[in-house]
Amino acid sequence: MEKIRIGTRASKLALWQSEFIAAELQKKYPALKIELVKIQTTGDKILDSPLAKIGGKGLFTKEIENALAENKIDMAVHSLKDVPNELPANFEIAAITKRAQPFDAFVSNKFSKIEELPKGAVVGTSSLRRAAQILNLYPNLKIENLRGNVDTRLKKLDAGNFDAIILAAAGLERLGYSGRIKRILTEIIPAAGQGALAIEIRADDIEVAETVKFLNDEKTFQATKIERDFLKVIGGSCQIPVGIFAEVDENKISARAVVAALDGKKIIRDTAENIDGATFAEKILDNGGREILREIEI
Repeated sequence: MEKIRIGTRASKLALWQSEFIAAELQKKYPALKIELVKIQTTGDKILDSPLAKIGGKGLFTKEIENALAENKIDMAVHSLKDVPNELPANFEIAAITKRAQPFDAFVSNKFSKIEELPKGAVVGTSSLRRAAQILNLYPNLKIENLRGNVDTRLKKLDAGNFDAIILAAAGLERLGYSGRIKRILTEIIPAAGQGALAIEIRADDIEVAETVKFLNDEKTFQATKIERDFLKVIGGSCQIPVGIFAEVDENKISARAVVAALDGKKIIRDTAENIDGATFAEKILDNGGREILREIEI
């Protein structure tokens, strides 16, 4: 093909991600013409409410998928963690890139690690998953909603609105903010797909599928499939505090997951090896996860 149009959100991080994919395509196909098409999504427009209250994952993909369906773009680049588990039948994920840092980062101007935060310290995050796990581990902290792009969130921290904030480490690293990371929170189980990029295309577009398939990292693809299959059974969305992280190597598949009450007081954590995502989800649900989710829905 001679030209490819990449649909992307207009935030600095989304543009970094799309420009990264564009650069990889250009290296592989030097003669290919590449156009980035910036698209504003609902999630970009509504910044004063928690994600859990305004609709969840599709907030960052719907308008881009509309452009894909209308043939205004040829492919879309998403953070995989923002992509709904069930795609419309006319779309597919053609490639998932090698995963960057999958965990969350502790960022603070006053404290070097989360354990140092005093009672009542204010921690900013828009994620129920992060909030519930933090409250479970550090119940004396106070969680407040923090929305906006990475720069906006850092500015709110620098303005003194928070004692610390929690962000995806991959986003900070991609934007050159590695120096702001005080600690990687490996004890906080990340969102499904965190750290990986997804290439979404029209399901019938064989030419684009062939063009982007070299971008797929097989181990990341397998690991994130486990994570997304887990969420399909759990019913995972931004409205539920759930985390899942899987790793695939030559000898085994390992996974760990969490389902928590909103206040973090009830929490189910589990680990598994050589298990598919759906089976792991049923195990978590049977061990108390179903009761927690029922209480959240009431």
